[in-house]
Amino acid sequence: MASVTQLRAFHFVATAGGYSQAAREMAVSQSTLSGQVRQLEALSGVVLFERGPRGVTLTSDGEALFEVTSRLFSALTEAGRMLKSRKADGGRLRLASDGPVHSLPILGALRRRRPKLVFSIQMHNSGSVIEQITQYRADVGITAQMPEDSRFHVQPLTTMKVGVFLPKSHSWVRRKSVSVTELQGLPFVLRERGSRTREVFEQNLAAHGVTLGDVIEVSTREGVRETVAAGFGLGAIADLEFGFDSRLHFLPLHDAGIAINEYVICLDERRRMPMIADFFNCAADAFQKPAAAGHCDPEAA
Repeated sequence: MASVTQLRAFHFVATAGGYSQAAREMAVSQSTLSGQVRQLEALSGVVLFERGPRGVTLTSDGEALFEVTSRLFSALTEAGRMLKSRKADGGRLRLASDGPVHSLPILGALRRRRPKLVFSIQMHNSGSVIEQITQYRADVGITAQMPEDSRFHVQPLTTMKVGVFLPKSHSWVRRKSVSVTELQGLPFVLRERGSRTREVFEQNLAAHGVTLGDVIEVSTREGVRETVAAGFGLGAIADLEFGFDSRLHFLPLHDAGIAINEYVICLDERRRMPMIADFFNCAADAFQKPAAAGHCDPEAA
C-alpha cells in the first residue's frame, strides 16, 4: 500500500511541475522526493510522470492519481483549518469571485464576526469560479453561473439588471435609459466568451432580434472600461458592477427582460465547515436575503 509520504511527494511534484521546485517548497532534498516517487511507481506498477529537460508532465495514470491526492490533501488541510477555525475570531478563507462588488460586503461582515480573519480573493469569470471550487483551489465562490454539478451547495445571493455604458462625450450622456432595440448596429466592446454578463446581454439582444455592429473582445473588465473610455464602442455591464468612473456614463436597458442572478457556492461536503457556514450566513445578511430552506443556513440538516 502506498504511504502518505509517497503520495505527498507525488502530489507536490505534480503541483509544482518539477522536482526542484517541489523540493524547495517541502524543504527536502530533490533526491529524497525522486526516490519516494520511484518507490510509489514501483509499488503501483504504473508510470506517473513523463520526465523531460524542462520538468515533468503527468501521464494519464498520474492525472488520475492527482485528482485523488488533490482531494486527499485538501481534506487534510481542511481538517486542520476546521480545528483552527473553532477560534471564533480568526481563520483563513480562499474566495473565488466573478467580481469585487459582491465579495467585499460579505468579507467585511465576516471580518466583523472574525476580526483576525485572513482571506484571499481570486477574480475569474463565472465558469472559472466553479472550476476553482471543483479543483479545491478555493473554499467558497461567488458566481453568476448556476452549477449543474450535484456536488455543489448553492445559495442565491442577488439579482442584477444588465445595462450599457459609454464615454461622457457620447450623445446619449443626458439620457436616463435606452431600449435594447436602439443598440442595433452599434459598435461594442465585450468581454471574452465565458463572461456571464456577455451571455445575458446577448440573450437580451436575441430576444429583441438586435444585431450589434463591430465587436471588440477584451479579456478583462478593466480592459473593457479603458477601451470604451477611449471611444471604440459601448460596453455591457450589470448595474451593481458599474461603480463610479468620471469618464463613463451608465444607462439601464429598460426593456431587458433577462437579468443576472448571482450565487454563493461551495462543495456540499464542506458546507458545514464553521468558516464556510459563517460566510454563507454573512452573505445572506449582507444582501438582506432571507434564508431559504435547505440553502441559507449551512448548519441546517
